[in-house]
Amino acid sequence: MTQTMTQKQATPDFDDLASAKRTLATEVSGLQALSDSLNGAFIKTIETIQAMKDIGRGRLIVAGIGKSGHVARKISATLASTATPSYYIHPGEASHGDLGMITEDDVIIMLSYSGTNAELTDMIGYSKRFNIPLISMTGNPDSPLAQHSDIALILPKIPEACPNGLAPTTSTTQMMALGDAIAVALLERMGLTAEQFRVWHPGGKLGQKLRKVSDLMVKGDDLPFAFVDTLMSDALITLSSKNLGSVVVVDEQKKLIGIVTDGDLKRHMAPDLLQRKVSEIMSKNPRSIRPDILAAKALDIMVGHGEPPITSLIVADENNKVVGLIRIQELLKAGIA
Repeated sequence: MTQTMTQKQATPDFDDLASAKRTLATEVSGLQALSDSLNGAFIKTIETIQAMKDIGRGRLIVAGIGKSGHVARKISATLASTATPSYYIHPGEASHGDLGMITEDDVIIMLSYSGTNAELTDMIGYSKRFNIPLISMTGNPDSPLAQHSDIALILPKIPEACPNGLAPTTSTTQMMALGDAIAVALLERMGLTAEQFRVWHPGGKLGQKLRKVSDLMVKGDDLPFAFVDTLMSDALITLSSKNLGSVVVVDEQKKLIGIVTDGDLKRHMAPDLLQRKVSEIMSKNPRSIRPDILAAKALDIMVGHGEPPITSLIVADENNKVVGLIRIQELLKAGIA
């Protein structure tokens, strides 16, 4: 028996690639149908959640059973990470005490494709008792869940990708995408910037990419400064002692004038180099960046995109005063690339 099964598995008579493409095509059709079906109920959903956020006390409670429960957890996590306070509650646990976690300032979103799960009953009743807005995400407009909701987001009926039509596939993809649509619409309403987004994502690769120039720049006494009338003999001492590969040329108020790099030294190499003034050697109008800009933007400027690449970038404030220097080595070390 084992040998026969092994032989059959080694020489399958079905096409895995064709199966995968059919699955994806079915789910794509489900997403397109979902997009076409969006109407005033979606707008009312966003307005209801936004009103809760404006008060500043409520949370968006997301609940579901089975596969819908797994999707609900992901939707809640996405909302929380995009500045909409949210957490998941299991409807079964809610019936055994967790209903006390829901307040009258909250909004509830319940996910159930059939809308007939008995486990949802207590949460539905609780929302009605305390006048808590209830939003449903379901494929059955005639279900108890849809009928008792203040807002019903109805998923269009598209076949599941499962050939038996049983395993939740297309329907859960629709729910997941609809949750993303809600989160992004709320995010765009508040105009959340990439810098603000980092508050909810301080760790990991995403957190690194959202670090600012001011987080990584060299500053203070470590900066290599020179004035326009400084002799190159002195500038070279500064360049060597600070070991940053360049000297930033400023006026007495530390406003940016130019920069002397290794490339400038090579271009002006001559017996009298040490006796010449910095103003004769420096490159004028060097590229710079503000300290409050994302460090990823600094890397983008250094790479060039049409201009010669550079290995360090001057950091200057809104008054063109030099406040730092950021190097490509530090950006790469921090995982910005």
